[in-house]
Amino acid sequence: MSTETSSLGTAGFFVRSWWILLLRGLLAVVLGILVFTRPAWTLATVVLAFGIYAVIEGTSALFAAISGWRHREDRWLLLMEALIGIGVGIVTLRTPAITAIVVIFLIAAWAMATGVLRIVEGIRLRRTIRGEVWLVLGGAASIIFALIVMMRPLAGALAMVRVIGVYALILGTTEVLLAFRVRAARRVGWSGVSEPPHRRAA
Repeated sequence: MSTETSSLGTAGFFVRSWWILLLRGLLAVVLGILVFTRPAWTLATVVLAFGIYAVIEGTSALFAAISGWRHREDRWLLLMEALIGIGVGIVTLRTPAITAIVVIFLIAAWAMATGVLRIVEGIRLRRTIRGEVWLVLGGAASIIFALIVMMRPLAGALAMVRVIGVYALILGTTEVLLAFRVRAARRVGWSGVSEPPHRRAA
């Protein structure tokens, strides 16, 4: 199993570590729910919480890149996603003096970059495992969120909090669904995973 998952690159990591996707997704969903159930939360509080999520997401991507460095053609995509997420998260957490609007732009930049990278990963993942649509949808949601923020930088704090809440719910839901999809593939013995192109050719 370990040799097979290694040869399958991104799909192998997802199948072995589906619980990481589930954890990331649940954290994002919880954040989104709290945004709408805690009206007293300020924009600064929501931004801080999202910074923590960015660090967690970036750390898991870094783990994915390092754990399969020799086997993965996509390791640079994962490494870029990791560095962007960790960098934005650290800036958010370590520099509270920065205004909320500046941090929002940093988060938007992170969402745009990771959104593009996830769509690329999803397209590559399509070759080996079904369920990549959730990764692509998560990437699309990230790009849309980034565009909304960049086009309306002066939106009110309450409106921006709600935008972040909706984005967190959508992103979290797609990650949870992807986690269960790859977990199901693992439980049925990779029946949901296609053979890599080079194996089919052989």
